[in-house]
Amino acid sequence: MTVVRFLYLLALGVWIGEVAFFSFVVAPSVFGVLPSSDAGRVVGAIFPRYYLLGALLATLALACALVLGRQAPLARAWTVAAVAIAIGLASTVYAGTVVHPHAQRVRAAAEARSEAPASVEEFRRAHGLAMILNSLALLGGLVGLGASATALRH
Repeated sequence: MTVVRFLYLLALGVWIGEVAFFSFVVAPSVFGVLPSSDAGRVVGAIFPRYYLLGALLATLALACALVLGRQAPLARAWTVAAVAIAIGLASTVYAGTVVHPHAQRVRAAAEARSEAPASVEEFRRAHGLAMILNSLALLGGLVGLGASATALRH
């Protein structure tokens, strides 16, 4: 169980760190230094790996939480952790497989018309949804960590 606990904490910590670092350091820095269109292309190029890594880490954390929950005296805390992580995982997968590709298509179409993607309502909606999903992923990871902290004490 020690290895499963280690993998759980590692996956959850790296996932939370990935989301926080990208959201609060990388994206604002890229958009602060580059023109908006170039920054959008840079961030758009990062997203496929970002979502893949997030999905892999969240999947590992969820699998470990399910294993640990079966062995723990505080099964309710593990259930809360698993549900929160599953919500974060679903948010990440949906953002990476549906929202991001859609936003990229809208971005390309806008640029083909010589429009700034941010001026296109459909792109703004996709971007807003991506931000909500990213926030859900971060919240899912944090709630999962908090719930499991209670369970790991015992």
